[in-house]
Amino acid sequence: MEARLKEDRVRAEKASIPELYEKGYYGRPKGNELELRCVEAAFLLYREKLKIELEGKALNFRAFFEQASLREKNFELKYIVYKDLRERGYYVQPSSTDFRVYPRGGHPGKTAAKSFVYVHSERAPLPVQELLEAVDAAENVHKQLILAIVDEESDITFYEAKTLEPKGEMEQYYPKIRAEGTFLEDRVIVWEKNSSKKLYEYGFYGKALDSERLQLSLVESLYLLEKGVLGLKDRKGKSLKPETFLKKASLIEEAFFRKFKVYRALRDSGHVAKTGFKFGTHFRVYRKVKSPEKIPHSEYLVSAIPGAFEFRLPVMSGAVRLANSVRKRMLFAIEESEELRFLDIGRVKL
Repeated sequence: MEARLKEDRVRAEKASIPELYEKGYYGRPKGNELELRCVEAAFLLYREKLKIELEGKALNFRAFFEQASLREKNFELKYIVYKDLRERGYYVQPSSTDFRVYPRGGHPGKTAAKSFVYVHSERAPLPVQELLEAVDAAENVHKQLILAIVDEESDITFYEAKTLEPKGEMEQYYPKIRAEGTFLEDRVIVWEKNSSKKLYEYGFYGKALDSERLQLSLVESLYLLEKGVLGLKDRKGKSLKPETFLKKASLIEEAFFRKFKVYRALRDSGHVAKTGFKFGTHFRVYRKVKSPEKIPHSEYLVSAIPGAFEFRLPVMSGAVRLANSVRKRMLFAIEESEELRFLDIGRVKL
């Protein structure tokens, strides 16, 4: 089939429509021509189904690829992903989020697209807001968002990214008595045996210091202080209000308030959140803990990140792989003004 390159599109002769569009779902008819995106045209040129010329001169695959790369940002990455998906047997069409992919056995005109695919290089930072825009675009039309990361050897790793509203099953139990604690250097000790026991056994707060006393983390302490469950004094016996404790904790731990907002959201939604330090995250999260003696498998690992955060993809890949290896989901809690959004990222096979 004869075609010509014009700006960032390839226009094929009318005779190509029955073969390329109606059978293979390449391009879109436009007037008396078939308009193709450069990735589609490159694939058809590679398959020897298309001949392309520019200003009357025939382009071989190399010449067309170089021209397309000049005309479309990240063309080579998109081509690698497009070719991979087509050769796997998927029908793929270019879209505003790089590609629409149809389920196996489906095609345009028969079934709705299942996924939007967003292509990115492992070398380039990925702003979290850019990823959220792609997720929102997919979820607004009930599609799955697939993040296709192309590494330096042109291998592709696919991730699913989706928003999530975590729902736990933990009852919001608080002892009727008021617990009393002392703020030491970077943690709080609850001294009274009965209060310590109830906080630990019924709410899975803190960790036993011994058979009578309980030590609380900074986020746990502020949460219980805000709820009116914990009365808190410093080492000199001065009472601490939540706002005073927040200032002191923020001097100890960078971005403490962001981390606390995530902890508070998780606790308020019925979860138990404990430190995720051993996994390189802020929290490991349980839907429900019936007893500290029978701690279940945690559901999520959660990292708190600012809205202006940029993913370094090798780091993100490592976090997701670790979460998967210990049978957990990796969530990123994104701070947006006064709100939080939870983004669930996990590897998928296509």
